[in-house]
Amino acid sequence: MKKLLVLLLSITIAVLCFSCEKLLKKDDPGTLAGDPSPMAAAGVTVESSSGAIAGVSNFKATVTSYRDGISTYSGAATVTNSLLKNMVANFPGVTITGNTVSITNMQMQQTSDGIKCITGPGAGVIVRYDSEVGDTYPIGETGNVRTVVSKTGADDYPYGMLLIKTIQVETNPNTLKRTGGVSKITYVANHKFGLVAVKVAFDDNSSTTFPVYSSTQNK
Repeated sequence: MKKLLVLLLSITIAVLCFSCEKLLKKDDPGTLAGDPSPMAAAGVTVESSSGAIAGVSNFKATVTSYRDGISTYSGAATVTNSLLKNMVANFPGVTITGNTVSITNMQMQQTSDGIKCITGPGAGVIVRYDSEVGDTYPIGETGNVRTVVSKTGADDYPYGMLLIKTIQVETNPNTLKRTGGVSKITYVANHKFGLVAVKVAFDDNSSTTFPVYSSTQNK
């Protein structure tokens, strides 16, 4: 009987410790928990629209390696928009040759809980799917944050041939360097499809949306 009580007590303590660890991770806006996402695997590709949008076309990125929960990407796009060129020019791994913008060694963490950027001036959580409107995520060591501005409970966002639920996270890129002309960036995400769009607002009050399509999806 005594051994049984000890065993039950040990199991109870273990469950409580595990639960507390999950709560602490959830409460820390700079961390990302969850199981590895299939979208993080080596060989997965990410593309945007086949046509030019705001001077950007032919975008494609590939996960070149996956290690310890981190995906490393390489990609390229044709960019004729000088504002967008300036915005990414200081990002580590970016090379600009004429209208070809390429990037290597960009690292991301993708799990069943969300997406986090590991490299560059915008490092930090991009989205946590269980967040609520008003939640914020720190952007590196800048003292600035990304803010959840919308979360729908209905399938109302057009994505290809589908309508899906989304969570939208807004950041002000003018807190970073060399982003003149761009007033706001909004990330649109879905728990199944990951990042589904990036909205860019310009200083002249115009805006554009870049759809994002992955070759796989979360379970």
